[in-house]
Amino acid sequence: MAHVDLTGKRVLAIATNYGVEQDEIVVPVEHLRGDGATVDIATADDGAIQTLVDDKEQGREVEATTTLDAIDDLSQYDLLLIPGGSVNADQLRLEEKAVAIAEGFITAGKPVAAICHAPWTLIETGRVKGKRLTSFWSLKTDVRNAGGDWQDSSVVVDDSDGWTLITSRNPKDLDDFVGAIDEALAPA
Repeated sequence: MAHVDLTGKRVLAIATNYGVEQDEIVVPVEHLRGDGATVDIATADDGAIQTLVDDKEQGREVEATTTLDAIDDLSQYDLLLIPGGSVNADQLRLEEKAVAIAEGFITAGKPVAAICHAPWTLIETGRVKGKRLTSFWSLKTDVRNAGGDWQDSSVVVDDSDGWTLITSRNPKDLDDFVGAIDEALAPA
């Protein structure tokens, strides 16, 4: 992955405290921080995130920097990152504050990057209608039922309707996913 100077850029990652797919949070967060971006990780509850590998095996713990409820000023952020993991994503879409944060980024026209099962949270906003996106294959019907145009591709970037949506299918697509995030954040 190429180095892009993201100094001064701020990213908000949202997750629950259990069940995030390890690489879907660790790889983008470490990459963005390595390129100079500030990344806040907001979780449903205080404390660390217990990640999983393949939704089964215990992975690394990732320290959260804040909680979802403490996020009240979205204007300070340049991009929203939503990692997957079926356990995390299924619970995150039930968190009203997480859905409100996603809606806030969309309404403000700010980029949203979601991987694997994370589009479930975006479906809850009601704003995927007409958007091209990808996800873990098992969400294909959910995306289509919400009016989205599901595509089987390593990364899909859709700039329509006043906001940028970056999506990928799974951890194997992380290089393309973080590359698209870099492009969305890179200074013009």
